Amino acid sequence: MKFFTDENSELAREMIERYPKARSAMIPLLHLAQEQEGWITDEAMTEIAELVGTTSAEVLGTCSFYEMFKRKPVGKYVINICTTMSCALMGAGDLMKHAESRLGVKSGGSTSDGMFTLEGAECQAACTEAPCLQVNYRHQYRVTADQFDQLIEELASADHDVPQHGVLSRIRQHIPEDRFVGPTPPEEVVSAPIWLGTDSGEK
Repeated sequence: MKFFTDENSELAREMIERYPKARSAMIPLLHLAQEQEGWITDEAMTEIAELVGTTSAEVLGTCSFYEMFKRKPVGKYVINICTTMSCALMGAGDLMKHAESRLGVKSGGSTSDGMFTLEGAECQAACTEAPCLQVNYRHQYRVTADQFDQLIEELASADHDVPQHGVLSRIRQHIPEDRFVGPTPPEEVVSAPIWLGTDSGEK
């Protein structure tokens, strides 16, 4: 059974054509599958494997390596509270307890209405803004319990600009054909890139 919609099937082919090796498009295709369904299904991995000429086991290996790819349904909004050192020192533990109480789920769980999934996360590269969290990988900084409650109310009321889980960007990259770099398969490369000459003083 076909997983991708007709529109996404066409988009998948465009993505694959950007790479000299079809397998290099695996991660973008996983993102596309998650954008369509909200998580990565077995059917999605099977179809991606067929598209890039590999096995579904290899697609699973890639998918399971990255935290952002979900292997089971999650809420419309995935809330990741950073639990690493800087955030922990600035109250991330208390924030997580408050979040669990406010949402009525433990870390790793989802609300019964399918709106929210709550998770702990490793460093989110915003240590000076601790404690921080992400909603569908969009940062929120120096979050207090009151600010968390306000955030939940905004998300529940759709008074925000956070797309649902799986959507990386509202604007999809498009490169006109006359601007293509023209990727060369690795086995056909016979000389160093042109730009490499500038490092040795060549012009």
